[in-house]
Amino acid sequence: MVRRLKDDKRRKPSSRAWLERQINDPYVARTQREGFRSRAAFKLAEIDDKFHLLKPGARVVDLGAAPGGWSEIAARRVGQGGRVVALDILELKPISGVEFLKLDFLDAAAPKRLKALLGSKADLVLSDMAANTTGHRQTDHLRIMALAEAAAHFAREVLAEGGHFLCKVLQGGTENALLAALKRDFATVKHVKPPASRADSAELYLLAKGFRAAQER
Repeated sequence: MVRRLKDDKRRKPSSRAWLERQINDPYVARTQREGFRSRAAFKLAEIDDKFHLLKPGARVVDLGAAPGGWSEIAARRVGQGGRVVALDILELKPISGVEFLKLDFLDAAAPKRLKALLGSKADLVLSDMAANTTGHRQTDHLRIMALAEAAAHFAREVLAEGGHFLCKVLQGGTENALLAALKRDFATVKHVKPPASRADSAELYLLAKGFRAAQER
């Protein structure tokens, strides 16, 4: 049964539509019921259920982690023998099993600092980052793709042989240069859209598996 807001002339139509979508979203309800920090947690959980990225004992890096939904899922699934490091320029409230590094991953020293903290290279790099929207579709697409390219570059610096990379992109075409580079450096590359991603959302996830760490670049 679809729930509707009572008539409230103080709200703009766009605000009413957003609120109604929230109160009717089963993933929002699950987020509250299961105590996760964001509904985005279910996106990673669904992707992992299908592709088995978060193996027990894995070393995981979560870029732009705040508020921490993906880090929560990662920590639960890699277990006590694993390591999860969350990077963000924003503060992150403590999460059990997650180490927080307040750092801009774009900083040239970031890969070195991360590897020093881990004591080794990572098995999986995650990025659910999205640039602030402007309302201009082409500009927003370029911004999120720039983030994806930067995250991919970071992943190449810190991933161990056979590692994986998962990042958010937008429908409308991943840039050919990024796809070509990932296909060169990883065994398989594909787009995935988990059920928790709203049907009307343009977001997709780019999954690259099997990093070829020894390849000359």
